[in-house]
Amino acid sequence: MNLKLLNTEIQRFINNNLNSDISKLLFRSSPFNDVSIKKIVEQIEAKSKSKSKLPTWYATHTIYYPNKLNIEQTSSEVLAAYKSNLISGKSLIDLTGGFGVDCFYFSKQFEIVIHCEIDEKLSNIAKYNFEILKASNIKCINSNGIDFLKRNIKNYDWIFIDPSRRNELKGKVFYLNDCSPNLVKHIDTLLKYSNNIMIKASPMLDVSVGIAELKFVKEIHIIAVNNEVKELLYIIEKGYDKEIKLFTINESSKNNQVFDFYIQDESKANSKFATVQKYLYEPNAAIMKSGAFNLISDSYKLEKLHPNSHLYTSHTRIDFPGRVFKVMKVLPYNKRVIKSELSLKKINISTRNFPESIQIIKKRYKIKDGGEKYVFFTTDFLNKKLLIFTEKA
Repeated sequence: MNLKLLNTEIQRFINNNLNSDISKLLFRSSPFNDVSIKKIVEQIEAKSKSKSKLPTWYATHTIYYPNKLNIEQTSSEVLAAYKSNLISGKSLIDLTGGFGVDCFYFSKQFEIVIHCEIDEKLSNIAKYNFEILKASNIKCINSNGIDFLKRNIKNYDWIFIDPSRRNELKGKVFYLNDCSPNLVKHIDTLLKYSNNIMIKASPMLDVSVGIAELKFVKEIHIIAVNNEVKELLYIIEKGYDKEIKLFTINESSKNNQVFDFYIQDESKANSKFATVQKYLYEPNAAIMKSGAFNLISDSYKLEKLHPNSHLYTSHTRIDFPGRVFKVMKVLPYNKRVIKSELSLKKINISTRNFPESIQIIKKRYKIKDGGEKYVFFTTDFLNKKLLIFTEKA
């Protein structure tokens, strides 16, 4: 850490240039003798990325930022708050602490929180910021988290771990046994020091693969923000052998869409199939990730267009955890229809269970994104390829 960056004049310069052109700033000489313009720009870039993601940090004076990559990889406050509201107790250890956003929110639910971070610089930055944020019940340890567990020989109410998904040989990974630390290899070690573990996995990981790789899974949480899956959480309770409950949530400024179920419920549910009716429904990204395709049909009494299309329909509009569209017309898929209805037009298109990709269709017929209309290229249960013209209901 270069504490000179916290100088009042330098902080004022950083705040005054949060919206400046970074490339132009880098070509300027530093207005300060003892701090390079490169170091100042690093603070500007990281703080700028924190504005909406980390509003508490952004609004607090003299916060010290790591490089922008760390900010991109850290949890948002919205997601950290969600995690912290799931658990509580006397003690929690975060084995992969990073910038410390999750730890800060856990500190509101636990008497003591241990923040382990192997990177010395990042550990020091987190420790300094916790002091500024007055999170006095967080203790920072510059160490490999699992090594610290083994050395310290102490039990905790909860362990939290967010393994690195960057592998030196394979690049970006998402299987738990490819991550660092390898949770499949170390799960028994972790269970020696706590009966309860929260694991943050890659949103790319197949839910069933995570269940197969781990043991004692009690809950799974799929969290989307504005219809994009951001986090996949596995809650482990030592010795748990009952049904696994899956929670899906899609958070947005308008409302939060929630759908919960036990995993076995999906295999018991049955979908009914129908041709397109007056309304069309597309489940949100968290539900799509969960695989509850029959259960969502059963639960909301909607009929499905095709076993693999994952679009639903009804004659009357209902409240639904996803997007709802009013059907304007349905046309058969052929070149003549596309050319007359879509070619050279501005319209939003989606494909569901369709042989051609969005990119190919847009390029071939020179379709531009935008406008108020939505067209779904899909296949119905009669195996007819269709164009469904809709608008948001």
